[in-house]
Amino acid sequence: MNKIKPDKIKRYAANFIVNVPIMILSLTCIFPVVWLLYSSLKTDVEFNRSPVSLPTQIHWDNYIEAFHKASFGTFTFNSFFNSVASLILVLVISFVMGYLLSRYRFKGRNLIYGALMAAMMIPIYALLVPVFIQEKQLGILNTRFSLVPIYVAMELPTAVFLIDSYIKGISVDMEDAASIDGASLPRIMFTIIMPICKPILSTIVILTFMHVWNEFAFAQVLISKEALKTIPIGLTYFTTQYSTSYTLLLAALAMATIPVIVIYLFFYNKIMEGMMAGAIKG
Repeated sequence: MNKIKPDKIKRYAANFIVNVPIMILSLTCIFPVVWLLYSSLKTDVEFNRSPVSLPTQIHWDNYIEAFHKASFGTFTFNSFFNSVASLILVLVISFVMGYLLSRYRFKGRNLIYGALMAAMMIPIYALLVPVFIQEKQLGILNTRFSLVPIYVAMELPTAVFLIDSYIKGISVDMEDAASIDGASLPRIMFTIIMPICKPILSTIVILTFMHVWNEFAFAQVLISKEALKTIPIGLTYFTTQYSTSYTLLLAALAMATIPVIVIYLFFYNKIMEGMMAGAIKG
């Protein structure tokens, strides 16, 4: 019988010591989502009796009732519109800005960097009142496009810095060769560099979609029309001054969470790659 070498035993023990805490931490992150999903299938009586236990009978009607009670179809469309419109604008603008800032030296470049840095430092919700006043004066308050410019401004600085850092690690040889062959600047940007930037762009997709989808404060202050409200506002409809239907609230939360999970699962293989590459190359 072959004996296990002492160095292998030490390696197995080290892996065990490192991996077990990571597995436990992973379970603590996964369990809340699992708990949300199965608790949304209970009755209120069953949930109040034991919030942690599994449902004795599955009640899909919680989702149907929650969907109709808070006009979830309208709120989902509004959140989806704001998220997609903001995401497209953030991707295009941040990629162009990030590329130009990383590849060119021009007057005002440091000023742009300073403005982006200041935008990241200022607490965004300190701007609620000024933004409300400006949108009211511009006549775009409580309209379909009240929130999109705000969300783009919120997400743009981080996206620009991520892309700028990532592109700095890409060799300029391909761009020089394409330029010699007669390729224009837009063609170089969008057909050569953009495909290489898929990892960091996937990261920006996740971060932007998640932040915009879940944003509450600006949606609450800038939107008062029922037809324009978003999902985070709709979730407040399940809580009254004297009572809360927890199972309907959990069903609504599940419906609000599923799109973010789907987007994450679609891009997850690129997220860490983009974050690590951007950090190392920068």
